[in-house]
Amino acid sequence: MKQHYLRARLPFLALALPLLVTSCATTSAASTSSPTTTAAVKLELPRPTGPYPVGRDILHLVDKSRTDPWVPKDGPRQLMVSMYYPARSATGASAPYMTVEEARSLLERKAPGATLAAEAIAATRTYAHTGADPKKGRYPLVVLSPGLGLHRASLTSLAEDLGSRGYVVALVDHAYESSGTAFPDGSVRTCAPLCDQPKPPEGGQATITKSRTKDISFVIDQLTDRHPAWKQARMIATKQIGMAGHSLGGDAAAATMGVDKRVQAGVNLDGTFHPAIPAGNLGKRPFLLMGSQADHVPGKDDTWDGSWPNISGWKRWLTVAGTGHSSFTDLSILEKAAGMSTPGGLSPQRSLQITRAYVGAFFDQHLKHKKEPLLDGPTSANPEVAFHNP
Repeated sequence: MKQHYLRARLPFLALALPLLVTSCATTSAASTSSPTTTAAVKLELPRPTGPYPVGRDILHLVDKSRTDPWVPKDGPRQLMVSMYYPARSATGASAPYMTVEEARSLLERKAPGATLAAEAIAATRTYAHTGADPKKGRYPLVVLSPGLGLHRASLTSLAEDLGSRGYVVALVDHAYESSGTAFPDGSVRTCAPLCDQPKPPEGGQATITKSRTKDISFVIDQLTDRHPAWKQARMIATKQIGMAGHSLGGDAAAATMGVDKRVQAGVNLDGTFHPAIPAGNLGKRPFLLMGSQADHVPGKDDTWDGSWPNISGWKRWLTVAGTGHSSFTDLSILEKAAGMSTPGGLSPQRSLQITRAYVGAFFDQHLKHKKEPLLDGPTSANPEVAFHNP
C-alpha cells in the first residue's frame, strides 16, 4: 500500500516554490535588481462554470465542548470556515485567496529562503465576492476538507464552482493541520504539532481523521441548528448535505459519513483510507472514489481495493490519466508555474475542469436528484477518465 503521509505526498511544495522564484525571475531582465519582480507574478484560478455569481463569508467557530486535540493549552477547539454560496450578482470586493500572513507561513514552512513575495500567492485571482447578496432559495450544503498540511484555500476552485452551480459550500480549515491558518486574534496556527513530529500521533493518521469527523459534525451543527452561526444559513436545505475532501480530507469524508447520518453523499479525491471503509459503514449512501491513475487504479492502494466491496450503495471508482496527487487541487497551478508538471501530464486547467465536472455531476445526481449521464461510463469528451469495477 502506498502511504500518503505529509512528507511523502507534498514534495513539490518544498521544491516548486523555490523553482517558481527562479522561473519568474528569469522572465525579467531586471530580475537580479528589481524588488518588484516576484510581486508581479499573477496567478489565477479557473473561472467557475455554473450560472450563478458566487459570494463568500468567513466564519470563526468555537466548539466549547471539545479541547483542541493537538494543542490542549489553547482550550476549546477553534475552526476557520469559508462559506461559498450562490449570489444575486457579482457585487462586493473580490475575495482574497488567503491572507498575506498565511501565504508567508506557506513559504516559510515549505520553501525557507525563497524570495517569492507572499503577496503574489495571496493575490491569486479568485471569482467569489465578499458581501455579495445571496440568491433567494434553498440549496444543498457540501462540506469540503483539504489534505493534511494544506490550507483550505487549496480547494477554492472546487468551492467556487460548486457555489456557481447552486450549492452552499463550507470549506473547513482544521486548526494545526495546515501550513498556517490565520485567526481573528492575529495568530497564524501552523501544523507544527503534527507536521514536525517524526511520526503521526498515537493511532496514526486514523487519529487525525477521527478528529476531523468531530470538526465536520460540529460545523454542520453550527450551520443547521435553530440559532445558526452563519447569517445566511436559511439558504441551506438541511436534508441535502454532502461532503468531499482531498487526500486525508477524502478519508474524512467517508469516516464522517460513518458517524453522521446527515451526510448523504461523499467523495474521496486521491486519499488513502485509514483504515479501509468497514462493511455497512455507509449504508446505501452513494460514494465516489476519484484519483490519479498513478496511485489509484485497482491494485495500487489496498485501502481502495478493500473499501470497494464494502460500499453497498451507488458507487463509482474513477481514475484520471496524467494526474498527480495535487492535480485535484489549486496547487497544481503552482506546479505548472514552477515548471514542475510531469511531461505529458494534464494541465492544471484540464485536471481541475475534470475534477469539478465529475464532483459537480455527482452532487447534482445525489443531492439534487438530477440524472447525470457523465457518471454512467467513459465518454469521448473525457478520454483521460477511466471507470473501474474490480
